[in-house]
Amino acid sequence: MDQIGARELRANLAATVRQAGSGERVIITIDGRPVAQLGPIEASGAPSLPELAAAGLLEAPHSPHRPTPPRAVDTAVDVRLERVLSEVRGG
Repeated sequence: MDQIGARELRANLAATVRQAGSGERVIITIDGRPVAQLGPIEASGAPSLPELAAAGLLEAPHSPHRPTPPRAVDTAVDVRLERVLSEVRGG
C-alpha cells in the first residue's frame, strides 16, 4: 500500500487514480499523517445484473425490448358485488 502526500497527489492525480483503479490502495497524507484512502470500488451488497453478466454468471438478454404488459381491463364500478357473484355462480 503506497502513501502519497496531498500536494504530490494534486501533481500526479491521474496516475494515482489509475493505480487505485488497477486494484492498489493508496493512503493520502497531510503533514505525514494518514487522512484518506484511495482504492478500487468494492461491490456493496448483491451484485448488479451487468456485473453478473460481465463475470459470465448469466447471459444478458438478446433483445433490448421488454414484452408489453397486458392491457388493463376496465371494470364496471356501478355493479354490486352480489350481482357479479350471482353471475359467476350461474344464478
